[in-house]
Amino acid sequence: MAIGRSLRLVLAPPHPAGRPFIYGGLAVAVLGGWLLGGWLFWLGLLFTLFCLYFFRDPHRVPPERERLVLAPADGHVVSVGPAVPPEELGLGPAARWRVAIFLSVLDVHVNRVPAEGVVTRIAYRHGKYLNASLDKASVDNERNAIALRLPDGRDMAVVQIAGLIARRILCSLREGDRVQAGDRFGIIRFGSRTDLYLPEGVRPLVAEGQTMIGGETVIADLTPERTAP
Repeated sequence: MAIGRSLRLVLAPPHPAGRPFIYGGLAVAVLGGWLLGGWLFWLGLLFTLFCLYFFRDPHRVPPERERLVLAPADGHVVSVGPAVPPEELGLGPAARWRVAIFLSVLDVHVNRVPAEGVVTRIAYRHGKYLNASLDKASVDNERNAIALRLPDGRDMAVVQIAGLIARRILCSLREGDRVQAGDRFGIIRFGSRTDLYLPEGVRPLVAEGQTMIGGETVIADLTPERTAP
């Protein structure tokens, strides 16, 4: 059973954002191999296989219970602590709990909506391309910040952050969109980080070093009686 699950993860269909890279690798393998010899064929084939793996988009099953905050990305938690959301979102100067998830080049890079709500603001900010595992990457790196209003009126935010070799952040959301927990909303190419800012007064249920599964791992519980420390 575990082997079958692993194979389904590795062989999952690619995200549409990966198609240009996959087709390009195949073109190099076929045309380059035919014109210039076997070494270019193998180079193109290896690149194609890497892209098929990197852009894999496996099916995820969000928990059925409502009022949960789910991981917006695969990867491992590099930071859990209070922080002020990006100022461009207009969520105020008060610090709230932030969970930072680092995605290595081996992780699934498809981002998922953390909770049901309405997208109230999307703000893209140009910046640096520091190692995404560093804490200052949240402030200095290129990022795409998304504010989400929950059904109970509270706000939270999820931020896509470019990494050391990431140069492209893709987001399919638009302001005013109604979203469900676990929905796909974007991808960051080739290594990155995703920060989640919880609603004020909500504490995370995860710790540094834990491994996240986007759209499935529970990061917080929004039920009022469970938000206290």
